Amino acid sequence: MIKRFLLLGPIFISFIVRAQLPEDALRLSNTNPSGTAREQAIGGAMGSLGGDISAHFVNPAGLGFYKTGEILISPGFGFQHTKSQYLSASEPAPNSSHFMLGTSGFVLSSATSPGKSTVFSFAINRSADFYSHTRYEGANHYSSGAEAYAEEYANSGLSIDDALGAPGASLSYGTRMALYTYLIDTATVGGITQVIAQPQKVLAAGGSLYQVNDSRTTGGITELSLGFASSTRDKWYLGAAVGIPIVNYQRTLAYSETDLSGNTHNDFNYYNYSESFSSKGAGVNLKVGAIFRPVAAWRIGLAVHTPTFYTLTDRLDAKLVSDAEDYHHLDSTSSGVMDNNSGGGNSIRYDLSSSWHFIASGSYVFGTGEDPKDRQGFITGDIEYITNKSPRFSVPSEGDYAYYTDNGYYDDLNNTVKNYYKNSVNFRLGGELKFNALAVRAGGSYSLSPYASSDIKASRATASAGLGYRNHGIFIDLTFVESFLKDASFPYRLGDKDNVYATVHQNTSNLILTVGFKF
Repeated sequence: MIKRFLLLGPIFISFIVRAQLPEDALRLSNTNPSGTAREQAIGGAMGSLGGDISAHFVNPAGLGFYKTGEILISPGFGFQHTKSQYLSASEPAPNSSHFMLGTSGFVLSSATSPGKSTVFSFAINRSADFYSHTRYEGANHYSSGAEAYAEEYANSGLSIDDALGAPGASLSYGTRMALYTYLIDTATVGGITQVIAQPQKVLAAGGSLYQVNDSRTTGGITELSLGFASSTRDKWYLGAAVGIPIVNYQRTLAYSETDLSGNTHNDFNYYNYSESFSSKGAGVNLKVGAIFRPVAAWRIGLAVHTPTFYTLTDRLDAKLVSDAEDYHHLDSTSSGVMDNNSGGGNSIRYDLSSSWHFIASGSYVFGTGEDPKDRQGFITGDIEYITNKSPRFSVPSEGDYAYYTDNGYYDDLNNTVKNYYKNSVNFRLGGELKFNALAVRAGGSYSLSPYASSDIKASRATASAGLGYRNHGIFIDLTFVESFLKDASFPYRLGDKDNVYATVHQNTSNLILTVGFKF
């Protein structure tokens, strides 16, 4: 064990952020656009139907069905309830609610000749909503979060002096603080120097650790989109949309472990880790699509979404407090604190390319004629394939990056993404019945698990219903959507043991209103 100077109270240090996780890639790839009230009422199945500004974010060829211009806005309100199960203990989180903005914008349409038209459109949409509160706790006799710090330090090959004193060394904030507070340390066993995590001593003696994880997230992705579409003979519809998603994600996390053994001489009493994390930036993507209408009643659609190429800046402010009891005659608790004024050392910029999306769709429109006013309803469905294994982190292509000059760290992270996740499929189905100026709608969706491990059960389902009114160029749509999310939350990840995780059940109720005018 290398002795180090112990200063009681906060310690202000500046080191690089290594806070990127596999979940970051999934969060920015498996988005769930909110859409207009009409689109959400039919389960989001807009791949071949068209005639709705939400086509921007599903299949832009659907914009080609517009024969007139329109302007609209889609405010909404969400209410969320989350319950988690961890190590046989079940824990509800407080309910939360928030305002949101669905697809809003305008459409301009110009008929160049009979059966041909050109459409230009601008839309803004909430492509992802990050509001969530997850809490779980339980007694663990198998592993500790401190082992993740010990693994990282052991793999670094650094001495303790170098790990604590060299800001360019590739160690995370958490591992540096764990070293400083004696939560992890080196020890010579049988003539071999090893890295130990103090809570492991509790587990080795048959004890258990009481673990508590409380995470709150806010923010979302707001996407600006410019769309262009055209129609030929009212049979072929082609479209493209350039999207600019703006990311604003915040997370506050509190994690703790406490010795339940009652032994006050095993070198560990508790440790508390807290952090405030933010990820902000923007990206660009392209969506292209085509819809073929062989006859008036049938529509077939195909669309491709390229990865979004993000440039993101992450910032992390963290604190770790540990009590090592009388370990090496320490008589007091020490703490490490990230300093907000540390000269930018607790922020980092990087690039991320998200997943590819491929969408196939079909619609059957039934009614008395080809005039849209005469149609009495439709049934429509989408199948979407997402390449969750393909997201890639990388060093930014330009700028001053003092800490990363190559992709060595990100190569390991990219391999983890590839191993943890699998490509997945989303299904969407919906329909509408129209009675003169009124319409009733219903739909639903189901998303398969993105996790490679069959032991992790995850899925997302929605059920929706709505009403619509259209008369004299005014339309008003109201929709209620209930979402059921089953997911997994990992408090920490270990390389030499199976990882423990919480099963999270989250129910979200959304009420969406769309008001628009045709011109």
